[in-house]
Amino acid sequence: MNNVPNLTTLFDNYPQNRGFLDEVFDQDGNVRRHYQGIYEHFSRLPLSDFRDLYDYAKKSSFDQGITFNVYSDSSQGVERIFPFDLLPRIISAQEWKALENGLIQRNRALNMFLTDIYNEKKILKDQVVPKELIFSCKNYCKAMMGFKPYGGIYVHISGTDVIRHKDGDFYVLEDNLRCPSGVSYVLSNRMATKRILPKLFFNSQVQPVVNYPEALLDVLKSVSPPGADQPVCVLLTPGVFNSAYYEHSFLALQMGVQLVEPQDLYVDNNFVYMKTMHGPKKVDVVYRRIDDDFIDPLVFRSDSVLGVPGIVHAFREGNVTLANAPGTGVADDKAVYTYVPDIIRYYLSEEPLLKNVHTYRCEKDDDFQYVLEHLQELVVKPVDESGGYGVFIGNRASRQELADFKEVLKSNRRKYIGQPTMALSVHTTYIEDEQQFEPRHIDLRTFALTGHEIEYVCQGGLTRVALRRGNLVVNSSQGGGSKDTWVLQEEENIN
Repeated sequence: MNNVPNLTTLFDNYPQNRGFLDEVFDQDGNVRRHYQGIYEHFSRLPLSDFRDLYDYAKKSSFDQGITFNVYSDSSQGVERIFPFDLLPRIISAQEWKALENGLIQRNRALNMFLTDIYNEKKILKDQVVPKELIFSCKNYCKAMMGFKPYGGIYVHISGTDVIRHKDGDFYVLEDNLRCPSGVSYVLSNRMATKRILPKLFFNSQVQPVVNYPEALLDVLKSVSPPGADQPVCVLLTPGVFNSAYYEHSFLALQMGVQLVEPQDLYVDNNFVYMKTMHGPKKVDVVYRRIDDDFIDPLVFRSDSVLGVPGIVHAFREGNVTLANAPGTGVADDKAVYTYVPDIIRYYLSEEPLLKNVHTYRCEKDDDFQYVLEHLQELVVKPVDESGGYGVFIGNRASRQELADFKEVLKSNRRKYIGQPTMALSVHTTYIEDEQQFEPRHIDLRTFALTGHEIEYVCQGGLTRVALRRGNLVVNSSQGGGSKDTWVLQEEENIN
């Protein structure tokens, strides 16, 4: 008789919470259809084997340098392993197709919006979007006025965050259109899954993600200035001390392009060159992972030591392409986000395929009053931050903290929006400290690419996990972890 404990013992105390949609278990505690195969596979694993695999996954992440800097209040700048949970998240082919179509529609409309607001400004003249909202955005870039990048594409790489609410529908939580990060973890998680659970993975019918670097390079080449028969693309990083340096080096390696730092580039006669052992080499496309403020000290912050002097002028002359273009941040302003459904209708004459979360703009009097009166029920965010920084969660705040934050809101109403506390779905996650599986809140960062006559969505984004019980902030910069995301092919059986 085999008395070796298996993995099902870790589910013995799995709590059911009817207030959230559980991606793995239904309300009666039964395993959902898409997860039955994987649950059975895990159930057959001896407990000791699972713990060995879990330890191997951690060691593998460490050996590969898959780390992230944490800037929480208690962990200033601590570099740590990006936690990876072995139990993947599964999305059916039908659900994914709807999500993919919505992301393509959204990116198409936002690129048209950026072209318009930096040129003709028709949507502002037609009062669909208030011009005051756009011109008061700190990420509206005057250097982009009167200029259209090649192909009219401003956002080549987007990272849209979506959640699944308890009604089962996906909602867009926010758009990230500047330098969205995280795709390297998508690829690393997939490689880890293949190594650690090869039989399960290869018997499943999962869409590949491995082609993302190739698709990204195709997009970059497609937007190179006309006349560049064999375009030279580079990835520009601030350097080894940047929190996302792992991703920068990983993507450059996977694409087979040079990873360069600002001192490796220079501008001469409005052309960009890379210093090489064999002399200067003209660069056609720069995938830049440096924020607008620092990319060019001649245009933005004059004290920046991270930029390349003259690169924006070379861009405006059409001699180099910057991906993404400067000034895209105006379209991911969280107050502008409230108008994205109208933006889609205006440019595409289509109804939005993805839902927005209802959002209160503190700049509007009625909305501001509502936020003050219902602060305890809301999540309040600064419009121009990312990474979960500055987020205020009302139902976690003390009475004094609520009072203090109302004063913060009053001091700068333009800077904040409020949203209802969405019931982010939960997913079964192994919690090492508890030595068992527990539900944890998750979201999904998707990655979409837009090039000249190319639209691509990575078939499985980064599922981020809030590792602390009850926490809704999933960002890696706030201590979250991640899962591999399996988008099933049409045949949805996992054996």
